Amino acid sequence: MKKFLMTLTVALMAISANAQVYVGGGFGIASTSVDGADDVTTFKFVPEVGYSFNDEWAAGVAFGWEGASKGMKTVSVNPYVRWTFLKAGIVSAFVDGSFEYDHVYGGGNDADGIALGLKPGVAVNLNQHLSFVTHIGFLGWEHAKDNNTDVKGDTWGLDVDGRNVIFGLYYSF
Repeated sequence: MKKFLMTLTVALMAISANAQVYVGGGFGIASTSVDGADDVTTFKFVPEVGYSFNDEWAAGVAFGWEGASKGMKTVSVNPYVRWTFLKAGIVSAFVDGSFEYDHVYGGGNDADGIALGLKPGVAVNLNQHLSFVTHIGFLGWEHAKDNNTDVKGDTWGLDVDGRNVIFGLYYSF
């Protein structure tokens, strides 16, 4: 047992010597005003934590919460594995292999969704600890189920447009 614990300790120390923990995420807030209706404020908060094993591989998880002052809200969890395939100076290109689970509730809504796919992105390393990161699109499969009516739907495809770009900041320890 002592040999096993010592081997495990040495292995964890070797992995930790080249690893970095990072935290970050994104947020958004907007207000919509429609003539003859109440104003609605929408918000989104997506904190993220990850672990860089080396210069090419990392793993992490993002937790999301978004909603509106009136109506539905969404909670999500999105674990991923990141492969950085290109580094050019301070710019890096990567792709996340991700699995996402969403639950929509409120305002008469009750739905669940899952997604499995690839999310490409770009990181600009502003200094040793701070990075500006953007994800651009999604390639993969999505499944949604309305829990009120048991209606289900599946989507396969590529989704790259101006509404599917996400910006965030990461801090590496």
